[in-house]
Amino acid sequence: MRPTLIAGAGAILAVAAVIYMASPVLDVAPDPAGGVRHSIPLDQIRDGGPPPDGIPSIDSPVFGDGAGASLPDGEIVIGLEIGGDARAYPLSILVWHEIVNDVVGGVPVAVTYCPLCYTSQVFDRRIGGEAAEFGTSGKLYNSNLLMYDRPTGSYWSQALGEAVRGELTGERLEPVPFDLARWGDWRELYPGTRLLTEDTGHVRAYGADPYGSYYTDGRILFPVSNEDDRLGPKEVVMGLLLAGQQKAYRQSDIEAGPVNDVVGGTPVLLVSAYEHNSRGFERTVGGEALDFELDGAVLRDLQTGSTWDYGGLAVSGELEGERLVRLPLHPGFWFEWAAFYPGTQLYGGA
Repeated sequence: MRPTLIAGAGAILAVAAVIYMASPVLDVAPDPAGGVRHSIPLDQIRDGGPPPDGIPSIDSPVFGDGAGASLPDGEIVIGLEIGGDARAYPLSILVWHEIVNDVVGGVPVAVTYCPLCYTSQVFDRRIGGEAAEFGTSGKLYNSNLLMYDRPTGSYWSQALGEAVRGELTGERLEPVPFDLARWGDWRELYPGTRLLTEDTGHVRAYGADPYGSYYTDGRILFPVSNEDDRLGPKEVVMGLLLAGQQKAYRQSDIEAGPVNDVVGGTPVLLVSAYEHNSRGFERTVGGEALDFELDGAVLRDLQTGSTWDYGGLAVSGELEGERLVRLPLHPGFWFEWAAFYPGTQLYGGA
């Protein structure tokens, strides 16, 4: 259990002064009247409290050996593996920084976390083939982090992965599949993982969460464009976007057993072998949709009886050697998903 430093809606805004103390501030010129490109209503962009870069991104991350780390097994991390390069980013660090600009397996990525809506996303941060660094703008839309790219200063919605204000409006970042998982589970999956350290160049109370009880109470601190009472506002869901269709799945439903579903015409599998963690895959192999069951961390398809590991690789049976295509999921609070996707479907209804 993380210590609770501060509670109360006003106090969370006040804690911004602590989060961005002694951080560099970017000067941003005011928008020319009527001259800014945008895809969201400008009057719905809210001031979150800190100035631009007031919550400082981590641009030169330092990693340690995961095997000897002292991080408690129950701490939640964003886990990322690309080309055999496995890394973990504790939320206890990200809550103070929100963005890590990194290169993993040769791919420039932005690892992002918005505490206000519990939304984690990882993006390939190349724009037009060039790697761009991202920072925090100090602004919010639908109570969600608005990032900015340092080359142009355009605002990007972390929830959408899309530029919503400025020169690059309409451009999109490529999402990268990742895991939101307990540290002990991630280390079990990837024993050679490296772990982001507290050597960030900033003095922060790492391990203490300034948002306190916010994650479990019913408060939404900033206005959202759509509210949906089918679920409690802070129910954790996994969102999936395919072929223009949006669908949300309760994390608890996925933990109860594999979900074989169809989204946007694509047969999909959502599965959880560990508490707090889910993975998504396309479940079509050789033109045939497979149905899966889970035994521990081993998947079995009902059509051939082949067994599959948690990474989507068939390890025995008729389909040995086949691999399922992994899909990027969008973990976060229900209120955030419903605000951005008011027409969303909800698995299992309400």
